[in-house]
Amino acid sequence: MTVDDGIEDEHWQDKLDALNAQVTKQGAHVRQLKKDGAPSDAIAEAVAALQELKISAETLHKEYSKEETFNRKAFDDLILRKMFVVPAFEIHGGVKGLYDLGPPACALKAAMIDIWRKHFVLNESMLEMECTCLTPEAVLKTSGHVDRFTDLMVKDPENGQCFRADKLLEDAIDNLLDENPTMPTAEKEDHLRIQRQADAYSPEELDEMLIKYDCKAPSGQAYSKSFPFNLMFRTSIGPEGTSVGYLRPETAQGLFVNFKRLLDANAQKMPFAAAQIGLGFRNEIAPRSGLLRVREFCMGEIEHFVNPKDKSHTNFSSVADKKLVLFGATDQLTSGKTKNISVGEAVRAGLINNETLAYFMARTQLFMERIGMDPTRCRFRQHLKTEMAHYAADCWDLEIQTSYGWVECVGHADRACYDLEVHAKQTNTPMLATLKLDKPQEIEIAKLKFNRKALGQAFKQDQRTVSGALEALAEDWEDFAPIAEGLEKNGKVTVDGFEVTSEMLTYTKNKKMVHEIKFTPSVIEPSFGIGRILYSLLEHSFYQRDFDEQRCVMMFKPEVAPQKCAVLPISSCPELNEVVDAIAADLMDSDLSTRVDKSSAALGRRYARSDEVGVPFAVTVDFETLVDGSVTVRERDSTVQVRLHKEEVAPLVFAFVHKKMSWEQAMHKYPVVTVDDGDEKTSDAAASTSNGKATVVVNTGRARFSRPAAKIQ
Repeated sequence: MTVDDGIEDEHWQDKLDALNAQVTKQGAHVRQLKKDGAPSDAIAEAVAALQELKISAETLHKEYSKEETFNRKAFDDLILRKMFVVPAFEIHGGVKGLYDLGPPACALKAAMIDIWRKHFVLNESMLEMECTCLTPEAVLKTSGHVDRFTDLMVKDPENGQCFRADKLLEDAIDNLLDENPTMPTAEKEDHLRIQRQADAYSPEELDEMLIKYDCKAPSGQAYSKSFPFNLMFRTSIGPEGTSVGYLRPETAQGLFVNFKRLLDANAQKMPFAAAQIGLGFRNEIAPRSGLLRVREFCMGEIEHFVNPKDKSHTNFSSVADKKLVLFGATDQLTSGKTKNISVGEAVRAGLINNETLAYFMARTQLFMERIGMDPTRCRFRQHLKTEMAHYAADCWDLEIQTSYGWVECVGHADRACYDLEVHAKQTNTPMLATLKLDKPQEIEIAKLKFNRKALGQAFKQDQRTVSGALEALAEDWEDFAPIAEGLEKNGKVTVDGFEVTSEMLTYTKNKKMVHEIKFTPSVIEPSFGIGRILYSLLEHSFYQRDFDEQRCVMMFKPEVAPQKCAVLPISSCPELNEVVDAIAADLMDSDLSTRVDKSSAALGRRYARSDEVGVPFAVTVDFETLVDGSVTVRERDSTVQVRLHKEEVAPLVFAFVHKKMSWEQAMHKYPVVTVDDGDEKTSDAAASTSNGKATVVVNTGRARFSRPAAKIQ
């Protein structure tokens, strides 16, 4: 497939959307083929078609897109130079996938988490926990993690160094093609076909391919045979080394296993939500893209427990009109276009499965907007059927557009009853909630009569387990009906892994009056990748001044900015420094983190330093301060300044940070001034907003002083 040369500019986006839909559809087809164990030739053909579609879409985007290019070089330089994020253990050579947050990013993350708690935990009256990072094997075996997250690995037999097998094969083919630029096209395509299905090979097939392409370990020897590698960090608990544990790959399991106690803490009331913020660990084989794929990461997870037969939300009306950009599964496979609709409309149309899921999606969008994420670069993408777990009712990812493309940052999943059921079954611990009925209700149940002799002969010590499972299903005919149907049609049925035959029990369909109904709650789970959100916010906040690309700015909102205000003396004389210290102390007493810069650098340079770390406001103490006690306050993005008394600084900045006053309101309340900081363009920008009451700070060979900008009438 090639891009049409004659495509009209105004229709290129429609063409691109259609191509992206084809890419998504073909990708789903490839995943299904791999899942079904299709022949390698069929997979290779499907992957080749997928790659061709991707190339066509990329070519079209490059040719017609008018999007501004993100200056990654300037961004990366700023992030490292200002110590937002630095490689961990750098002086020892560093470790891939491990990063340290420097002072600005540490404060930014703390502010984000504080807002997250207020926005979700406090606002929703959630129950917050802090569970251990070290998790026993039994818990993760039950959840399925021990048997998941595996990639095929090989070892260098001489030193034991491990490598991801499919990546070695891909690299070997890349090297072969680079070394043979004149290779015939047909032969080249054969190699590329093998490369494209590298991650679909069985261990035996991968071993054969590594031999075929003469892949050697760094020691020069052949690699070991491929073996599965679990992405969890395994360790032993206790000095004996007999108890196996793992560093948790997610925080959710701690909440699930504490469900009964959480329900008691909530006075048995349903629905309710539990929340946790903490670290997760995944031993990624190939960490990349900075904070987007790392081995240690911060997560914020919410588990909202709800009646599976009533997933409405009492506060849904408060967000029903909130519009979201939704990329539904059908649209991904057909038009390739998103929909901008309210969550209320999405629920009514069946696009989002239920009110509770939609409610948290809307609340997540509001959180992102509150911390300063660009809403035009946020969307919710629905999981395709080939992506969803078999037990999930609906899943939506909040994706944020960055220079790396659309990045999944928050997952919203209706996990049904799966998590509580597996832990209940494994531990014989009922994970049930109770619905008290206003009036007694008649329900249909199954009345069972067991053939204890047949059960005992068949299941021996597991007899009670089997009968208990059947009795639990018999409490509701709707749950027991599939068992009854299987026994009638086939004479046998499988219950929790045990084969039950019709000789082992008889049953009748009865009615029963009940005053309460017990049920296993469903779980609606919003899962936040704090590190990914942090990185996306850094990108969305970065820009360069129009008049000077060397002037980089982080436009953090005051509420999340690492430092809320800078205090700068216009000169380093003791009298001015004394005022600076007093203003800084007032700000700190108001719990406003403050940056003081008394260096000898030009005022404009010190403004620029504050801009680079996203300080939203800067107070300048000048010689006029010594006369009448007034100072200037500068707003970062407009560079406009107002003049006010120094005693008003702390209350004003506090009002900005807590959204009690906007900068526009401050400009109407206080006189706007123009300060010549040595940057003419900045001064002009500020002057254009002046209300005629401006003063100007002037540099001379002898001193620096302020004067009225215009004659006072």
